[in-house]
Amino acid sequence: MNGPSTAAPGGLCPAPAPPAATDRGARRFIVAIAAIAALGGALFGYDTGVVSGALPFMERHFGLSSLGEGVITSALLIGAAFGSLAGGRMADALGRRASLLWAGAVFTAGAVGVALAPTVPVMTAARFVLGLAVGSASVITPLYLSEIAPPHLRGRLVSFNSLMIVSGQLLAYLVNAVLAHWAAWRWMLGLAALPAVALFLGVLFLPDTPRWYVGRGRPDEAAAVLRRTLPAGDVPGELSRIARARALEDTARRGAWRDLRRPWVRRLLLVGIGLAVVQQITGVNAVIYFAPKILATTGLGTDAAITATIAVGAVSVLATGVGMSLIDRVGRRPLLQWGLTGMAVSLVVLGAAFHLPHSPGVSYLVLALMVLYMGFMQATLNTGVWLLLAEMFPLTVRGLAMGAAVFVMWLVNFGVALGFPVLLDAAGAGATFWLFAAMCVLSLLFCRRYAPETKGLALEDLEQELRRAGGG
Repeated sequence: MNGPSTAAPGGLCPAPAPPAATDRGARRFIVAIAAIAALGGALFGYDTGVVSGALPFMERHFGLSSLGEGVITSALLIGAAFGSLAGGRMADALGRRASLLWAGAVFTAGAVGVALAPTVPVMTAARFVLGLAVGSASVITPLYLSEIAPPHLRGRLVSFNSLMIVSGQLLAYLVNAVLAHWAAWRWMLGLAALPAVALFLGVLFLPDTPRWYVGRGRPDEAAAVLRRTLPAGDVPGELSRIARARALEDTARRGAWRDLRRPWVRRLLLVGIGLAVVQQITGVNAVIYFAPKILATTGLGTDAAITATIAVGAVSVLATGVGMSLIDRVGRRPLLQWGLTGMAVSLVVLGAAFHLPHSPGVSYLVLALMVLYMGFMQATLNTGVWLLLAEMFPLTVRGLAMGAAVFVMWLVNFGVALGFPVLLDAAGAGATFWLFAAMCVLSLLFCRRYAPETKGLALEDLEQELRRAGGG
């Protein structure tokens, strides 16, 4: 039986030609859906990025140690781990739309809670609750977008969620830089409530996905949504393809957990978990959460370090836009491999820069290398992994399997966030970033061997290809 690597580009059928362009109304509908649903990604980005600016002030306010910084930072991430697991189950049981509504409500409550928290335990608990929303949105939003997008737009539309994540982080850095002058860290945290309310209200006007409607025996509603996203002549064929995939799965289905025991599905799940780990062990969130702390080790002051991180956010947004433009043309596997190579090289040089004498020039050299690393990361690995996780699992277990992979992603993220401040103090920044460079090399070997190529195929056709490639 062949391993997952047989799902490489040579193992898949040629991509079908894109359908004829949709009319203007369909385009407006797709854009509106993407804009509203991806608010979940923006909140994900804001709530993970804002802590970098709030931490220096919370450290003084609460008297935090390095471990305490790690605990407050990582409380959101352990909540996100459980939220991603629950989000996958909710998406399958309640629907993608209802689950997004739930996420919007919890985002609002969590943002208010962290802004008003009077003590470290209350802050930790509030960030855990906020993490439940972050984790569920990290599963549900790309799942929703992947299932409602036409095949020829799926890569760009799902990657739009990645763009919104980094845009949310950039917004957090900008807010941090402005409010740092008044040490207004509670406002930094609490402003996330505004887009959370917008997400909740916007989702009220969205439909669920055609694939979820078909799975619940509601083909008329599925067809109604398809007519708003595809040319009229393509709707019967797409509806038939979705229904055919459902019929095949229903003949063998005895519950999602049983489906995960099928060898080819289990293999895909293990590859998805591996990709989730790769995204985290290569250091991205150490930079996102602790950029001001990292820059402070080179002698840069707190306000200047917080302001300097705007460059990290700005390049992340631009790089994600580049990744979106390439993902459907270049493919997922090549993008991952190019990115990991560039990340490894930039991290090796970054680690060496910390061994230079402290000076303003060295501080800005470190910032430039962090920006270069984030450019490679956001244009390739971040965009590619989220898209693959939204595409590669069969319909019956898509929410559950993606939730399981993202659960592991958040657990690894939790470990990095908890351990990074302690490691930074114990081993120094240079050795820490060299360790991340080594993880990039190992991740490159993993992606070359196991990452599937999913470019250009409808989700149902892709499922059949991956089933055959896995011997299922």
